[in-house]
Amino acid sequence: MGVVIAPAGTRALGVDLGERRIGLALSDPSRTVASPHDVLRRSGDPAADRRAILAVAVEVGAGVIVVGLPLSLSGKTGPAARAALDEVEAMRAIAGEIEIVLHDERLTTVTAERALIEGGVRRDARRQVIDKVAAAVMLQSWLGRAHP
Repeated sequence: MGVVIAPAGTRALGVDLGERRIGLALSDPSRTVASPHDVLRRSGDPAADRRAILAVAVEVGAGVIVVGLPLSLSGKTGPAARAALDEVEAMRAIAGEIEIVLHDERLTTVTAERALIEGGVRRDARRQVIDKVAAAVMLQSWLGRAHP
């Protein structure tokens, strides 16, 4: 999970891998600010889901994909983190020039949920955006570490 700096002028795509949905966030070209981008529904075909993520990365000009690593609160690698590690390895095999890195995503969904509640977003509306907001929280954390 080392710090990786993508080539200057390229965006970073943040990915929050969920069981049913994949949240996507995008940085600005200077890689300073992360914003929620989109939510992909899981198709049931992991290879198709990986290709969809990479297609978005190419479409938006991302030089790096930052995938959230869901460690347990104690920092241990549980089943969800192992699944994310497997996904990343499979993505790396087909990513070409796009670098794929992992970043600790502990509490990003909780942080996103709190921000949405404080913003007055209703529960049904939160469900539609929580994944991409969590991806943005995780990506912003990575951007802060990559650019001290």
